[in-house]
Amino acid sequence: MPEGSAAAGSGRTTPGTPASVTPFPAAAPAASAPVPPVAGTESVPLIAGAEPGTAGAEFRTAGPPPGGGSGRPPVETSLQILRSLDSGPRGLVEARAEERLARFGENVLPAWRPVPWPRRFVRSLRDPFTSVLLCLGLVSALVSAWGTACVILALVVVSCLLRSAEEHRADRSTAALRELVATTATVVRRSSADAAPREREVPVADLVPGDVIRLAPGDLVPADVQVLRSGGLAVHQSALTGESAPVAKHPLDVPDPALLGAGPFAQPQLCFQGSSVTSGSGTAVIVATGGATRFAAAYDGRVRQRGASAFDRSVQGISWTLIRFMLLTPPLVLMANAALRGRGLETLPFAVAVAVGLTPEMLPVIVTTALARGAARLARTSGVIVKRLPALHDLGAVDVLCLDKTGTLTEDRPVVEAAVDGSDRPDPEVLRWAALSALWTLQLAELPAPDALDEAVLDAAEDTEHLEASAYEGVAALPFDPVRRVATAVVRRPGRLGVHTLVTKGAVEAVLERCALDGDERERLLALAARKAESGLRLLAVARADRPARPGAYTPADERGLAFVGLLTLRDVPAPSAAEALGVLARRGVTVKVLTGDHPGTAARACEDLGLRTDAAGGYGDVVTAELVDTLSDAELARVADRATVFARCTPEHKARIVSALRAAGHTTGFLGDGVNDLPALHAADVGICPRNAVDVAREAADVVLAEKDLTAIDRAVLAGRHSSANIATYLRITLSSNLGNVIAMLTAGLMLPFLPMLPAQVLVQNLCFDAAQLAFAFDRPGKSALRRPTVLRSRDFLRFITGFGLLNAAADLATFGVLALALHNAAGTDGEAAFHAGWFTENLLTQALVMVLLRTGRSAAERRAGGALRAAAAGLAVVGVLLPLTPLGLWLEMSALPPLYYLLLGSVLGLYAVGLTAARRRYERRRAAGAEPEPGLRKAVAER
Repeated sequence: MPEGSAAAGSGRTTPGTPASVTPFPAAAPAASAPVPPVAGTESVPLIAGAEPGTAGAEFRTAGPPPGGGSGRPPVETSLQILRSLDSGPRGLVEARAEERLARFGENVLPAWRPVPWPRRFVRSLRDPFTSVLLCLGLVSALVSAWGTACVILALVVVSCLLRSAEEHRADRSTAALRELVATTATVVRRSSADAAPREREVPVADLVPGDVIRLAPGDLVPADVQVLRSGGLAVHQSALTGESAPVAKHPLDVPDPALLGAGPFAQPQLCFQGSSVTSGSGTAVIVATGGATRFAAAYDGRVRQRGASAFDRSVQGISWTLIRFMLLTPPLVLMANAALRGRGLETLPFAVAVAVGLTPEMLPVIVTTALARGAARLARTSGVIVKRLPALHDLGAVDVLCLDKTGTLTEDRPVVEAAVDGSDRPDPEVLRWAALSALWTLQLAELPAPDALDEAVLDAAEDTEHLEASAYEGVAALPFDPVRRVATAVVRRPGRLGVHTLVTKGAVEAVLERCALDGDERERLLALAARKAESGLRLLAVARADRPARPGAYTPADERGLAFVGLLTLRDVPAPSAAEALGVLARRGVTVKVLTGDHPGTAARACEDLGLRTDAAGGYGDVVTAELVDTLSDAELARVADRATVFARCTPEHKARIVSALRAAGHTTGFLGDGVNDLPALHAADVGICPRNAVDVAREAADVVLAEKDLTAIDRAVLAGRHSSANIATYLRITLSSNLGNVIAMLTAGLMLPFLPMLPAQVLVQNLCFDAAQLAFAFDRPGKSALRRPTVLRSRDFLRFITGFGLLNAAADLATFGVLALALHNAAGTDGEAAFHAGWFTENLLTQALVMVLLRTGRSAAERRAGGALRAAAAGLAVVGVLLPLTPLGLWLEMSALPPLYYLLLGSVLGLYAVGLTAARRRYERRRAAGAEPEPGLRKAVAER
């Protein structure tokens, strides 16, 4: 039994394991050399608390580097690392471990500090609209428009409270998802310098640099370590690198020139926190803990910074368009009234009221309410947590979704596709012998569980025929070794007394090396395997040999002179819902792009099995590899990324660069990832998405946390985002067009009339009524037509919409001015002014109610009739507009009753306005649909998908 097979985290010691580690052979003097940094990140020191690139601490010994010279070697041997850490194979003394724990801190990931309520509230004021409203409220207070100031400031407070409360809820949900990377580990320590080393189980948080730990199958690597001893040790580091296959790890006892230019994850002697042991066992020394590990490097604030999201860009574009209008309005009103009517600063409250009338005061409240309702509905129905409210809008705007293959498009397990002999003919005997090897290796080697390939072989054997394992007797097993790359089971066949049969399976090259074949036959079989591998299949070679029975133990030296049996081909299992979900996303206008670290053939085969096109227009080949990405400029990569579907052999930096290129090409991007290797891309995307079982740092970096890694859940989240965004867009279109029309009409009338067309208090009450009715937008249910494509709030589109419909609204208002002149031609003095104010007040609220009903764009007639919340709010607004001037409040606001003739004429104006609105809306929808029509090539691709 190899040393180091005590199970970390269990405190068990396998019988026969020596209590101490054999000293290592002499090596060159130690030299200070930090672990090579991950490309694109800061260098992480070997010792917690040490500065990158420095000697680290007092643990390193002085002396020239091996071979002389002043440079520092990029890697250190086992003895060098032990000396530099002031440790040894017998572990640390307890007192020294406690001293280091006090100095360097616990081995825990850096935790996000909870944001206090006051800071969260103040941070909500950074929203452009909220800031503008706050400024308008202060200006209103300065000109003594206390009613306007109070209303505006109340809206600001409500918006900030809603946003702060929802973000606090999301933070609490995320905190509940925190899981420790590992809870306990088996460490070798001594009670004193002369005492014998003893293995004991300690909390992972108590580990320190220099601790010697044991690693066994199933363990999570608790810190960054360097391997000292190993027995077939292999780790799964996909959370760090994206590679789905386990990686062999072994000690470095002598300098290896071949490792001089290798990256940190290619160093066979290094294991990093976040990895897991898949097979074998080992002894390792901890070189970095806590915040000094590569796993925690993602917490660097510079890494967490992200550019402006789609929501930020949309809101800022619309905000600055409106801010320009608002800043121009008061000066224009003052100058026009001064020049034409001789009025001075007494019109300043009216000018401020007009600017407020142009502002969508309810936007922060409605945006926050709509997004919060969508986020709460997602959490309740789908278990999806939206950590950043604007990310829900970004989900609705996503038109490109980037993701990895494993666990999303495919399950994390292969299946056997075929069993063929050396002539590529089907042969069930190949599967039978492979299943016998898998079964007896599992039973005799006492592995905790079969690996994925063994499970696939056993499942296939049970599905095809009865294995009849009872007819065979297991004798011995040599489990899979990443160095040998084969596994062998020794069995006694029925009726073959005195004969043992060795059954070996594993990598094609490794098995063929152990077969008795001539050179030409070996080359032919390698070519056959290469052809199958190019099609995206995984391969297992199977060979066997009969040996005379013997009582002695079998060793890898017996794996010679084998007879080749055949090949097993395996493929990845598509996720059950992946194909359907891909089709749904395509119909919704979301393009899926696969960014994976796997082999190009494997990635292409998995995508083609799901019906996802992998051909890249423009002659870039079926799959874009990382090598090609490295040769492209940012502009060239943007063009390639826009056309290609699959990117293979991607490092974390490649993924982030591809996502950034897609954003630069004008796409709104989402990225689904769950490992440390996905962090750069999660930050580069408009919206980062991860499953609940992702590593801690990925969950902290993501904007949206899914209940599981499933495309169906993403589709539900996208729909929720479009639902909320459609309501926000509808509100903006209706409110801004109505407000712009009112402002134009009010400015025109103000220049034509000898009195103000509406008093500041009347403007304020009108806005309050409209604002109350607008809350219904947050509770509206968009029709299906509004959810068919990504919802993006583009300032240019809004400006075009509100200009056209605002002018139409202004025309209706000015027509009402003529109606009032006709109906009130006999009125004079203050009675005429009060009646004019009442008439315009009623008309404004009636036209706004009409706009709310008729401008719900992108819907069929049935969908427009189904808007219950908005219809009820519009009806209430109309009732208030007609009845309020007749109440005592109307008298207090200096409004009087109107003659019946006015209502008759106003009905005619509103009827014509409704006809004009309907015709303009239909024309707008036709032009919008024509503009959104995809190019012929894209239509063909969507249809074929």
